[in-house]
Amino acid sequence: MNGLPPRAGETTNLVSGIRDAYNHGDAEASRLLHDARAGEPHEEAHSEAGEYLKVMVFGGLDGILTSFAVVAGAAGGGLDWPVVLVLGFSNILADALSMGVGEYLSSQAHNEYVMAEKRREEWELKNHREGEIAEMVAIFTQRGMSQEDASDVVNKMAKYDDFFVNLMMSEELQLQVPESQDETIKEGFIMFLSFATFGALPLLGYTIFPMLDPDISNAILFKLACAVTGVSLFLMGAIKSKFATRSWYASGFEMVCLGGVCAAVAFEIGNLVDGLLVDP
Repeated sequence: MNGLPPRAGETTNLVSGIRDAYNHGDAEASRLLHDARAGEPHEEAHSEAGEYLKVMVFGGLDGILTSFAVVAGAAGGGLDWPVVLVLGFSNILADALSMGVGEYLSSQAHNEYVMAEKRREEWELKNHREGEIAEMVAIFTQRGMSQEDASDVVNKMAKYDDFFVNLMMSEELQLQVPESQDETIKEGFIMFLSFATFGALPLLGYTIFPMLDPDISNAILFKLACAVTGVSLFLMGAIKSKFATRSWYASGFEMVCLGGVCAAVAFEIGNLVDGLLVDP
């Protein structure tokens, strides 16, 4: 199955093989790999690594695009490289902090909402068990099960309260119960670190090359920033394709085009503002 999370203690190579078999339409390889996976000790599946990678990728993409837009705007305005560095790094750190805090607060608010809904479902199961069971039977019959089979399956699952509450959360409310509050802190920190780290890439040339050649022109520095940013965006876009159905090269090319549009707009705005300030 495409998108299977690795079980605790399970090698990622096995899961990658299952995904590759799906992508290549190899049913026999998929069957063999699933049999091997089923033969391992069963433990609860976790997708923490995948969620962290997702936050890192999207935080990195935001960081690169935001930073490069600042660099392009400064270049369009004819600002010297020291000014570009000041604007770039101050913007990166401020935005990274904002993104990290925003990720934490939004995740925390969502988790609090989910847990409040879980407490409500627990109360309803305790006080109106027959009604909750009937709701789940109705959901299963709407999905194609017979009334008899749905009633039999749901009543068996309802013997296990915690499992049944989580099932109601997923099937009835389309909500996943968070594993712990610590995850929100980790995701916020990863967002901050990813945004700041990848956001610094367009500024590498402005940081290193003036020390090697004090007479280097702003135009060359901007071209270097364009090259570094283009490669970085393509790689990040290729990684982003892991979370979508698009090919890696199409996703990478899309990110390069998006970055180019953002840079062009920022450059022209910087050039326009510079002209307005200089001309009487």
